[in-house]
Amino acid sequence: MFEWPHSQSPHADAAALVADKISQRARALPDTPTRMPDIALAPPPTPAQMCNALRALAMDAVQKASSGHPGMPMGMAEIALAVWHRHLRHNPGDPKWPDRDRFVLSNGHGSMLLYALLHLTGYDLPIEQLAEFRQLHSQTPGHPEFGLTPGVETTTGPLGQGFANAVGMALAEQLLGAEFNRPALPIVDHYTYVFAGDGCLMEGISHEVASLAGTWRLRKLVVIYDDNGISIDGEVRHWFTDDTAARFRAYRWNVIGPVDGHDTDAVDRAICDAREADRPTLIVARTVIGKGSPNRAGSEKAHGEPLGESEVAATRVAIDWPHPPFHVPESVAAAWNARAAGERRQSRWDGLFAEYQRRFPELAAEFRRRMCGELPAGFEATVTAAIASADKMRESMATRKASQLALETLAEAAPEMLGGSADLTGSNLTRWSKAAPLRVGDDGFSPGRHINFGVREFGMSAIANGIALHGGFIPFVGTFLVFSDYARNALRMAALMRQRVAFVFTHDSIGLGEDGPTHQAVEHAASLRLIPNMDVWRPCDVVETLLAWAHAVERRDGPTSLLLSRQSVPFLRERADADAVRRGGYVFKEAAGGLRKASAVLIATGSEVPLAVQAQARLAQAGVHVRVVSMPSTTVFDRQDATYKSQVLPEGLPRVAIEAGVTDYWWKYVRANGAVLGVDRFGESAPAADVYRHFGLTVDNLVATVQALLSQEKPS
Repeated sequence: MFEWPHSQSPHADAAALVADKISQRARALPDTPTRMPDIALAPPPTPAQMCNALRALAMDAVQKASSGHPGMPMGMAEIALAVWHRHLRHNPGDPKWPDRDRFVLSNGHGSMLLYALLHLTGYDLPIEQLAEFRQLHSQTPGHPEFGLTPGVETTTGPLGQGFANAVGMALAEQLLGAEFNRPALPIVDHYTYVFAGDGCLMEGISHEVASLAGTWRLRKLVVIYDDNGISIDGEVRHWFTDDTAARFRAYRWNVIGPVDGHDTDAVDRAICDAREADRPTLIVARTVIGKGSPNRAGSEKAHGEPLGESEVAATRVAIDWPHPPFHVPESVAAAWNARAAGERRQSRWDGLFAEYQRRFPELAAEFRRRMCGELPAGFEATVTAAIASADKMRESMATRKASQLALETLAEAAPEMLGGSADLTGSNLTRWSKAAPLRVGDDGFSPGRHINFGVREFGMSAIANGIALHGGFIPFVGTFLVFSDYARNALRMAALMRQRVAFVFTHDSIGLGEDGPTHQAVEHAASLRLIPNMDVWRPCDVVETLLAWAHAVERRDGPTSLLLSRQSVPFLRERADADAVRRGGYVFKEAAGGLRKASAVLIATGSEVPLAVQAQARLAQAGVHVRVVSMPSTTVFDRQDATYKSQVLPEGLPRVAIEAGVTDYWWKYVRANGAVLGVDRFGESAPAADVYRHFGLTVDNLVATVQALLSQEKPS
């Protein structure tokens, strides 16, 4: 094996028929996993028995945890059998096999369905972990988490985002295939399967990404819609009356159904038809939530709470499952086990790749590198040369323009960089001169590294997460900083999954000017800095911008947000100290006479660094010497050791911070004996210079603030 680094219950009368057996059987069933010998030479299990294994594991785990969602796993069991037993190309022995099919459980509240499938098909997820469902430090959390459970392709739970991630995965597959496949050597050739529920399709993000998937004709994307008519509040017909099939046909999808979601053969045939389509497919599968439960099937009572001990016992009788909790007969387990088949599939692919490597060694090496997430050998040298060039340039420019210059260099050095904008390309400057646009038309698929996402900030960001999860690309996406609110939960998910995604946010402050408070970002920088694992950079010039981009591309354990100015920022640095910039905060300009002469420290970011430098010069004329600290990334600075931080922000000196945003965030740096200049209200519509003056973000006010602080007077 090649090693890669890294409605109504259909069982309403069943309870009455078996009521006299329920309490006795319930008492006899242990509440911990057991292993029981099976009868030798047991006949092969039926499809119904294979499905009921999923139902039993789901209801038992939820019941033991006293928490969870048993209804969806019980209702989608036959669909799961069709996909996982008949179609899904995967290898449980190697969850990272590059050409595996991707499976996304967008309706992630039904996580026990996925855990049961992973366990039964042979992933490293023992039965004991299923019994620890939703418990501390288990591999079976309440919603699937990428990186925690082998075989989980993405973290799902916030409805609709799994669907969106899958669109990104399918796009990555199509782009990689176009780049690397050669005649008779399709080393990238896999499908992305999605389970989605009513909630996923109610969420607005599903509209954004489904529209794009249809436009891009992602033919290897197959979404199976669990149309059970039930959500937590009850029957969705009271609040969700969309003609879903017509909606997706309008998105230019291939739509199949409705089919009987409890007929495995019907679902199988629908998937076969989907694989022949020239566009993405939605299979509408009608199901009964909680199928098998005599008293709760078809009801919201099966959705988000345990069935209850008596109902679990009744369900066992109704589905003819006379086994203790967490026990699967060996014959059923053997029928589900996919390890041998997976090894054969991957072995065939390994042979294909070996031939590919023989005939196209350079492409094979590049494919390996890209799928391993390693940067090109010369990337670091490219960054170093670009810094030297930027330092010599010494031009004043908007940092959004500096960002585009960085892309011109870095994106050409790293062909895996792929990105675009939410209909703001000319403002975000996320396209570089050699970037061809992605286009799909009557003449076919034209791959490109620049993507026009349209006005879809949330969908764009979640698609980028899916691209990163798939592998082979480093995605970046752009919009105005104020619209990070639209994308907020996708940003959070990128951080939660520690994905390498760059979020480019331009028009980063009140410097936006005439567009006014609806577009002036005042709380957004601080808000993004509060997201765990999210690195946030607000650079002040072309050097800091270039190094912020380098950080975003080099970082492999989380996303990065780049906050960039619309207005021009003067180049004021004396020299480029890349090592210092990379530490997130550093001495931009020392006080005249050195630290021993310094009376205070000015801390600034982005377009406010020049104000601090000018204030330093003005104060020096009055005999007051201050140090200027540029802190382009507080999140990176906070990770530095205490010694370095104390060298940059020495104890005993009062500190003043200035940033065109809310002030609360900065008090942890300036402390009680300091001051912060910022904007603690929404902005104003006027030219940028007037807005800055209106809010007191001026050299004069900064000088006055320092003088008042040093004289222990309250700033005016």
